[in-house]
Amino acid sequence: MTLAAFTGQLLAFIARLITGAQGHWKGCPPQAEQRIYIANHQSHFDLVLIWAAFPHELRAQTRAIAAKDYWTKSAFRRWLTTEVFNAIYVSRTRATPDEDPLEPLVEALAAGDSLVIFPEGTRSNKGNPQPFKSGIFHLAEQFPHVQLIPTWIDNVQRVMPKGEVVPVPILCTVTFGAPIQLQPGESKADFLCRAREAVMEQRPDPDWVPPTEVDN
Repeated sequence: MTLAAFTGQLLAFIARLITGAQGHWKGCPPQAEQRIYIANHQSHFDLVLIWAAFPHELRAQTRAIAAKDYWTKSAFRRWLTTEVFNAIYVSRTRATPDEDPLEPLVEALAAGDSLVIFPEGTRSNKGNPQPFKSGIFHLAEQFPHVQLIPTWIDNVQRVMPKGEVVPVPILCTVTFGAPIQLQPGESKADFLCRAREAVMEQRPDPDWVPPTEVDN
């Protein structure tokens, strides 16, 4: 086993130990098919939590989107995101007017990879996600055959609040909803609003108990 593979398994184990992380597949089965998981973004721990919630076969083909300015600040962060999570770096600001921040995402989808995207573009601890940026609309437009899976990460902002580096043991869940797709003639504004609402609809119902056969 490589160091990167061992580190990935170790991080998944630690995430489950600290948070009891489980993937609740309410709207779709955990199948290794090409998808774009669109999730709310509350903490840098989001990436690890989703990684822990995925079955092994999904981890192998799913790449997360990582902010280049943050995840390349040190050699360890760069190694972790590239070697363990096979992440794709995106710039939150354009280096030149001609730069297309979606280009590496388009290349990954064209190659058959699945993606984990945080359409807000930055973290938010205000409960509801911030308005979604337009990137997910353009990807849905270019790849209409790829399912978009609304995903809600619950409670993770309390595990690692902004500015903290030591996680706090708190129960967390990741809920995956039914696929959505861009509708014919649907405007960008309408789609982004609908996608955001679909993500918020995945918030756990306190009376809902996940089926054992799905979570396992």
